[in-house]
Amino acid sequence: MSTTTINNQPLGKLNIFSLKGVQMKTFHITWFTFFCCFFAWFGMAPLMKIAKEQLHLTKDQIGNIQIASVSATIVARLLIGRLVDKFGPRIIYTWLLLLCAIPVLLIGFSNSYTSFLLFRLFIGVIGASFVITQFHTSVMFAPAIKGTANATAGGFGNAGAGAANFFMPLIASAFTVLGFCSKEDSWRYAMTVPGALLLICAFLYYRYTKDAPEGNYKDTGYKVDTKKNTFLIAIKDYRTWVLTIAYAASFGVEISVDNFAPIFFTDSFGATLAVAGMAAGIFGWINLIARPMGGIVADKVGKVWGYDGKSFLLSILLLLEGVGIIWFAKSGNLAMAITMMLIFGFSLKMANGATYSLVPFVSPKAVGSVAGIVGAGGNIGAMLIAFMFKAKAAHGTKTVIENGISKTKDLIDYTAAFTLLGFIIVGVGIAVFIFRTVTAQKKTTVTELAAVPAVN
Repeated sequence: MSTTTINNQPLGKLNIFSLKGVQMKTFHITWFTFFCCFFAWFGMAPLMKIAKEQLHLTKDQIGNIQIASVSATIVARLLIGRLVDKFGPRIIYTWLLLLCAIPVLLIGFSNSYTSFLLFRLFIGVIGASFVITQFHTSVMFAPAIKGTANATAGGFGNAGAGAANFFMPLIASAFTVLGFCSKEDSWRYAMTVPGALLLICAFLYYRYTKDAPEGNYKDTGYKVDTKKNTFLIAIKDYRTWVLTIAYAASFGVEISVDNFAPIFFTDSFGATLAVAGMAAGIFGWINLIARPMGGIVADKVGKVWGYDGKSFLLSILLLLEGVGIIWFAKSGNLAMAITMMLIFGFSLKMANGATYSLVPFVSPKAVGSVAGIVGAGGNIGAMLIAFMFKAKAAHGTKTVIENGISKTKDLIDYTAAFTLLGFIIVGVGIAVFIFRTVTAQKKTTVTELAAVPAVN
């Protein structure tokens, strides 16, 4: 009897090497699924150079495509939390995976700017996977360990973007070497791999996870409390918006770097597609360490200096990120650019984890709504950054010799865009420092947090 009771309760300890119990099985399946979602979401990023040349895409068209790839996620993240609340994370994640696998698999059939743009728009919906993963991890762990569990799952999952930048050029090359397609069409075939991964994850999620430690919603009789409008509670608290801006300046920048860094490396420093993809891929792999570290360090700071200390840490991380981006933009060679990307990337991803260590304490009665708004803020930031990059990008040409034939190639220079972005992030860091997310007059204790559900 006691064993059953323990197994049906949220865990108070995270052992990442364990698969025992529905809690740890769900933890590993949900971060792996999140990883595959980001792998699919950013699968085209390192292959854009090939698609750009084959489809004859202009600078403005590429800018629109990058905007489309992150804009759909904004609405999806705001809506997905309520759907998960009502139907449970298991069934909603399954449907999200099945539906998003369609545009991922079909984007290879694009033969025009319009069709490519629409497929990239629909693929962006899969970015809502973040909200489900954070929800599912939260209900599986006790309040004292939620921050660490969420940051770890988020960090492991976000690494999927880095994996896409690293492996997708290799996958495309493999299809070419094996004789399945030409180099020009390799991006089309490569995108079938993340599409297949989404279908596999849909099966795993439906078959091996539960909505909560005690079982699925339909079996436990779980009902949604509709008496309180938690969304209104969230939007009325100014701290929600401070964290939303902070997340736009951290996760929003992360998405932008995932999308634009490969082209920046190829067009500004002459890197090959494979080298550019690997360099940008390293940026994504930092998530494995930096995001969990951000949550853990923030929790430790909070124990000593309170929640005001957490927000102070967040402002410092944002300032370091902004300065690093400026230096990154001014790098004179590829080696320096990669080095600076790693430095500002570490601060950026720690800021992601630190932000979500503060989210549960804004309003314990509206944790889910706060999390959804802040999460959507990351994509709003990415969309606004994409508009800025489109406006600030410089256009140029370069004559190269390929197979003995002289060709003129269009190049895009994002130096000015990255420089401006760095100064903006510095400004956000200063703003967060001034407008502290948690004041001395308004604090939430861990005991109060434990008295309410982890997610709305």
